[in-house]
Amino acid sequence: MYPNDEKVFQRLNEQIHLELDAWYGYLAMSTWCSKNYFPGFAKWLNSQAQEEYTHAMKLRWFLIDRGKSVILKQIEKPKIEFTTVIDIFEAALDQEKENTRSINSILQFAFEEKAYATSAELQWFITEQVEEERSAQMNLAHIKMVADDPAALLDLDKAFGEREAIFPVPAE
Repeated sequence: MYPNDEKVFQRLNEQIHLELDAWYGYLAMSTWCSKNYFPGFAKWLNSQAQEEYTHAMKLRWFLIDRGKSVILKQIEKPKIEFTTVIDIFEAALDQEKENTRSINSILQFAFEEKAYATSAELQWFITEQVEEERSAQMNLAHIKMVADDPAALLDLDKAFGEREAIFPVPAE
């Protein structure tokens, strides 16, 4: 074990918290969309929430498998009021960028500390975040394209609803 391994594991615990914050944030966004009659966006965002939760659990099990403690902190209340679907997807993109920044920082620290198992584990997250940011950027761009056309926005909402759910979501 290297002298700063505990610092690496502390950073992983912080990332678990960030992933759970993102999970909670996506749940809030999904709820807003449900409340405002966008069931497709709500379903898509709920699936995103489940992905974030899965990411937290992946890190949790990595720590457990390494014999380390998982420190669960209180999750803050997420933003629950939005004005438009654009606001929702801007918040989603910001959330993904924050996750990317954090994971990149932890990976750099793990390399510096020669925490090679952690570095290997984080490679999956790096690849995942490239896809997540690209998806968030594309979704926001598409929503902005149709935001002023209610019929087109509803069509896009329907298309978002076709995403396969990670965990079954009750019908709206």
